[in-house]
Amino acid sequence: MVLLPIKTKLRGPPSLAPAPPAEDDVIDEALDLFRANCLFRNFEIKGSADRVLIYLILFISDCLSCLSKAGKNTSQKEAVKILNSRALDQFALPGDPTFPLNALYTSPARQELANRLVERVYVDGKQSKWWMCFQKKKFMNKSL
Repeated sequence: MVLLPIKTKLRGPPSLAPAPPAEDDVIDEALDLFRANCLFRNFEIKGSADRVLIYLILFISDCLSCLSKAGKNTSQKEAVKILNSRALDQFALPGDPTFPLNALYTSPARQELANRLVERVYVDGKQSKWWMCFQKKKFMNKSL
């Protein structure tokens, strides 16, 4: 997987990535394009950055499913805890036998994406139906 610049306040490997030259980074791009891209059944991979985008879209779907299971009345603070826990949980990663797109990836970090997703999903402290309505959609008919 390519090492793309990201903005992060977290310590660890993501903070070792080069600083982004512009205000938006790959995580912002994945969040901005998620609702349109999750409807795709096919996705042409033109480079390593597309592999990162695919993985981030799959992880966003997984996070939305976790929030959906927690319920509509979950507070933003609870959502942060749930998704931070999910980002650190053990689940199928690139390289694991059960990972759906194993041939394309190595193991990445996910916590920064989970934090930024909560900021977008929660509007005025409540879940946005315009985000949550996509939690059942499967990007390329795959899920993590």
